[in-house]
Amino acid sequence: MNTELLDAAIRRVPDFPKPGIEFYDITSLLTDAAAFRAVIEEMCAIYKEKDIDAVAAVESRGFIFGAPLAEKLGIPLVLIRKKGKLPGETVCQSYALEYGEAEIEVHKADVNEGDKFLIVDDLIATGGTLDATRKLLEKLGAVPTDVFGVIGLPALKYEEALKPMTVTTLINFEGE
Repeated sequence: MNTELLDAAIRRVPDFPKPGIEFYDITSLLTDAAAFRAVIEEMCAIYKEKDIDAVAAVESRGFIFGAPLAEKLGIPLVLIRKKGKLPGETVCQSYALEYGEAEIEVHKADVNEGDKFLIVDDLIATGGTLDATRKLLEKLGAVPTDVFGVIGLPALKYEEALKPMTVTTLINFEGE
């Protein structure tokens, strides 16, 4: 992957959402057709030979990257949504936020017992949401094996939170 292309396509927004945080905005990546295409092609190259049965994409920006990958690999896309967004029978998992808790859920019928899952999101910070996604899939008997994020923030120690899953990012930034 041409990390220079990717680095140039990701907008940095200082002091967002609060002072001292540098926000890595993927919307600029999405408006750069060549960079977006390169990300999807690299994802396909990484996962085409991997033993995965489905992609679990995390709301909402994980959908953007998970959907084209699942389509190109010819495997199911399973949406992980915030609580209250899915109309069918769901299974829920709560997780801690910096100030409080949140919940995610998945349609029970979308997850097959024993299926090996790749979890996809746009950015991996602390790994909290992705760890909750793993627990949610495991409740239904699935086997989450890998996590993918376009951007990684390794200073926040996400790899520790996501063990033993294999974590792959295309570009890492040392700041928050």
